[in-house]
Amino acid sequence: MSGLKNNIEFDNDIYNTIRQNIKRYRKEKGITSAELAEMAGLSHDFIRQLQSNSKKPYNFSVETFYKISVVLDVSMDKLIEK
Repeated sequence: MSGLKNNIEFDNDIYNTIRQNIKRYRKEKGITSAELAEMAGLSHDFIRQLQSNSKKPYNFSVETFYKISVVLDVSMDKLIEK
């Protein structure tokens, strides 16, 4: 497969990056975790767990990721930026 870049870098802690960005954009928007949960149609407990500092990655669907980005009014790519 010549022509492919060999210097591709992956975020080995992508869930932590997303967690931090969700928390950052939520605070910038001035809404609580409970408000984010309600606006996205998700449970408050889910949002709390998603934003927790747990070392265990908390998996979520693309649909959930999309809903959170819409509520926070940021593009999905902003939520994965380091």
